[in-house]
Amino acid sequence: MTKKVLIGNVEVGGGSSVKIQSMNNTDTRDAKATLAQIRELADNGCDITRVAIPDMAAAESLKEITKNSPIPVVADIHFDYRLALAAADNGAAKIRINPGNIGGPDKVKLVADKCKERHIPIRVGVNSGSISRDILAKYGEVNADAMTESALGAVKLLEDQDFDDIVISIKSSSPRLTIDTYRILSKSCDYPLHVGVTEAGTVREGAIKSAVGIGALLAEGIGDTIRVSLTGNPVDEVITAKQILKALDLRDGGITFISCPTCGRTQVPLIELAGQIEDKVSKLPYNLKVAVMGCVVNGPGEARECDIGLAGGIDEFVLFEKGVPVRKIPAAAAVDEFVREVIRVGEEKRKAT
Repeated sequence: MTKKVLIGNVEVGGGSSVKIQSMNNTDTRDAKATLAQIRELADNGCDITRVAIPDMAAAESLKEITKNSPIPVVADIHFDYRLALAAADNGAAKIRINPGNIGGPDKVKLVADKCKERHIPIRVGVNSGSISRDILAKYGEVNADAMTESALGAVKLLEDQDFDDIVISIKSSSPRLTIDTYRILSKSCDYPLHVGVTEAGTVREGAIKSAVGIGALLAEGIGDTIRVSLTGNPVDEVITAKQILKALDLRDGGITFISCPTCGRTQVPLIELAGQIEDKVSKLPYNLKVAVMGCVVNGPGEARECDIGLAGGIDEFVLFEKGVPVRKIPAAAAVDEFVREVIRVGEEKRKAT
């Protein structure tokens, strides 16, 4: 089991649940816009967010952001140790640095001492593009051993300053390399691991890469907090991360949506119908499995584990609960009527618990 680290009031590691992180893409100097996006992330299930601190103006803006943020805010620092010191003084719940490029051991000591004083953890962030020339020369290429050595070397710079309130991330844009590296790293230390596939791509491709890389590691029990990196709205990162956790039964809450891929028996516009229903039920506050199936031949049986479902016919649909047909619904009213039934079942389940 990894060590427990507190990021604000959020526990990471130590057997606690896997936490979802994202990163704001607003200008941190615009506190109003950044806070608006943080609130949207939090509303969608984000546990921790990170903001870029490229200059002292951004570090100063952090004071207002951290004061009003509903979730802990991590300061992302590159190269300038003074930005890390300012971010720590202005309320950052964690500092993300690469100790190897922050300005030498004396600067690492200043950052470590400040974070120790403020009881702020440090995330050591290393990726495949930040490996030193010496390590690259030793291994001849970027591989899992090179990345692990790079990360542990960066961690040692903090340990040499008697600092061990550490989270480690070590990312690649390759899911395969990410998996191999974290497997080695998880056997080499007991620090909490922040897992993700960096620069994964647009929402479609990036979600697939992240599901493969993050999902494989989580299935092995590796990873204490995750970030899905996507080119797009950060909210999509959070939604994708939630789906990965739910697929592995690592997070309860919210709707789990199931629909069949359609076949020649499908007699209804299921693709359109499933999209409409998913949009309407996805944010309902019920811990339910909901199914939309294309036919009554296999639909109810295949979705027997679902709390409630809808199976298509020609002019009408069959509503079923736990695989048992309940009644028929006219096709024209299927979407709205089914959503009402989902809410009814959700309320009944909530009251029963």
